[in-house]
Amino acid sequence: MNLEKLYEFLHWPMHPDDEATKIRFERIVRVFDRLIEERIIESKEKITILDLAAGTGIAGAALTKAFSNKGVKVELTAVDLREKDLHLIDEWIKSYSVNAEANIVVADIRELHRYFEEAHYDIVILWGLTMPHFDPFDTVRIFANVSYVLKEDGIFLMEESDRVFGILYNTGYKDFLIETKTEDYTLVSIHEGYNLKRGMFKRTYYKLPGFEKIAEEEHRLWDIAGILGIGGIFFKDFKLITKGQHEVLGVADVLVFKNPRKNMPLNEFVEG
Repeated sequence: MNLEKLYEFLHWPMHPDDEATKIRFERIVRVFDRLIEERIIESKEKITILDLAAGTGIAGAALTKAFSNKGVKVELTAVDLREKDLHLIDEWIKSYSVNAEANIVVADIRELHRYFEEAHYDIVILWGLTMPHFDPFDTVRIFANVSYVLKEDGIFLMEESDRVFGILYNTGYKDFLIETKTEDYTLVSIHEGYNLKRGMFKRTYYKLPGFEKIAEEEHRLWDIAGILGIGGIFFKDFKLITKGQHEVLGVADVLVFKNPRKNMPLNEFVEG
């Protein structure tokens, strides 16, 4: 049982051939276009981008497409633990005639310092509501590692939503939840416990009919302020662009972190 199998049943739109995924790609490009136009992301002749927990590379390819439209040459590196998905990044590059040199690295984003040079990248992105996979201790390591690989004037972009407000307040935490329903099966999750020290909810996923166990996962119900607060330790500047501000349907809030604090003892944080 693993995350790759769970994603297979969740039907999260990631494959380049899927129509819903193509629509999501175009929407992400629109958000990045706006960030570039408003100079939240600064353009250069050549840009180095690191796409974390990239999946099929949809977000990295979308940012690359936004820069390519402006004649910028891009060096794109996509990182994920799921190697099978990473190889699909070439399909995004070909499908949208993106001007980029794309590389893939199978790695844990909490250990970037083991795989990449210090201060190499202009932009790092973590897109697609990924933070629930990481507890607060992991998150400190992620920010430290991102600061390590970014240049002095680098920028870290994250797509996230506030689950304290959205789930705990608006919806209410559910012991039993239907995650996905298709013509062939229904995927449900059941609450199994809570890790007080790590702040993680444990849920087990089952496929119906048959009650086949698909995966056991732990999730952190992050709030935006908590992520911004940790990020503010490692970056001099940060900004929140809500979905109401960027006005692109299907894209969540965007967290922007600029100018990593290179004077911090990052080596003490990257290892955890």
